[in-house]
Amino acid sequence: QVQLVESGGGLVQAGGSLRLSCAPSGRTFSRYAMGWFRQAPGKEREFVAAINWSGGSTYYSDPVKGRFTISRDNDKSTVYLQMNSLKPEDTAVYYCAAGGTQYYTGNYRNRHTYDSWGQGTQVTVSS
Repeated sequence: QVQLVESGGGLVQAGGSLRLSCAPSGRTFSRYAMGWFRQAPGKEREFVAAINWSGGSTYYSDPVKGRFTISRDNDKSTVYLQMNSLKPEDTAVYYCAAGGTQYYTGNYRNRHTYDSWGQGTQVTVSS
């Protein structure tokens, strides 16, 4: 079973930045896609960003495109989400997710692509 530990959430003013980190254990990190999702109160969990196993392809939801950057360091077995120009509507619990299939290519926006999830980290953006 993959263990995912997220860090980096917090409270920030609108326009500020945060960087989330996620370090999975229990699996060969470099073989799997990684994703970030978020869930705001009263809303469904939604896709934010994903990166393929090699780091060569990245995917973003429209609300965060141009502001957020997903990256991975396979040597450190860590995936990052750099969040810039934060807005109050970015307030949510952010979840790291690990893909369930080695060397996966397909629909990275679908939550069923991922079989392991972190406990979530709160991001709050004040206006």
